[in-house]
Amino acid sequence: MANNGAKAVVNARGLVDRALVRPQDHAELKAVEENFRIRIPAHVLAALEGAGADDPLRTQYVPDARELDHHAGESEDPIGDQVFEREKGITHRYPDRLLLKPTHSCQVYCRFCFRRETVGKPEAALDGAELQIALDYIRAHEEIFEVILSGGDPLVLSDRRLGALMEALGEIRHVGVIRFHTRAPLVSPERITDALIAALKRARKTVNIVIHVNHARELTDAVKAGLARLADNGIPLFSQTVLLKDVNDDAETLATLFRALLLNRVKPYYLHHLDHAKGVSHFAVPIVRGQAIMRALRGRVSGLCLPTYVLDIPGGHGKVPIGPAYLEHVEACDYQVEDYQGQSHRYCDWR
Repeated sequence: MANNGAKAVVNARGLVDRALVRPQDHAELKAVEENFRIRIPAHVLAALEGAGADDPLRTQYVPDARELDHHAGESEDPIGDQVFEREKGITHRYPDRLLLKPTHSCQVYCRFCFRRETVGKPEAALDGAELQIALDYIRAHEEIFEVILSGGDPLVLSDRRLGALMEALGEIRHVGVIRFHTRAPLVSPERITDALIAALKRARKTVNIVIHVNHARELTDAVKAGLARLADNGIPLFSQTVLLKDVNDDAETLATLFRALLLNRVKPYYLHHLDHAKGVSHFAVPIVRGQAIMRALRGRVSGLCLPTYVLDIPGGHGKVPIGPAYLEHVEACDYQVEDYQGQSHRYCDWR
């Protein structure tokens, strides 16, 4: 896809000027802008040219007045980040790994983001002293095997800052793996440069990148080239996807996405059930439908294509798999097990 040189759209007026919304919708979307950040970068703007109202990219990135509809059960912190915040920028929820959030800025602001109350706020980013405090926390906790760089999007950091951070993490003996959660390869593929890869390698640790992708239409030629550059440099790639109404809530759409990812050396990792953030209910898909979709995918696509369908328990209690069950205990060592075609079979376990 050619980059037409357009600047990112960052407000409701820009949406009108780019003909992404109607002029009469400006007032409502200005109210959305006052509550939740807007940013659509040039690469995505180019992909949206000529897109219809039901386009899966448009649905993900163009603000909607329904974001102002808030309901009971929605939360500013739906997965309990604040409950486990040990230092500014450090969320230590699980014993052997933690989140390090050096920035809360993103190249794009998804309309269903579970951190939408904090992303885009400059004051949430770590300054030099705060980053050192965060690194000191990691140094002091020898149980930490994996550091997950999130935010925000860690790849908004400059190569210089990112390289310095990677070098600092690389010097912590007990840290074995550094993982990135990022949208950058999908929405700003020009970010994937030799200089970036050199910065990532400064840690001299295992580096894994988990990309956030929800529809095969996001995998443009430029995106595929960036993913290939990362894979060719020995960086394992994984994906996480959010199950979204009117974007990917059917088996065929997800099968197409997961196969395309595997073709591009990306292993599908998680399929997330939508978190209860404010103003995202129009994206919600019931769990029973998500389970039915996963059941339809089982056996239809390679096991390497299948992610784990997960729910982040509200309040900070962590992720749990919520896919369909295929095994039912009958009695003693006897079970009923269902195959991928829906046929039931008796299974007698080892005694």
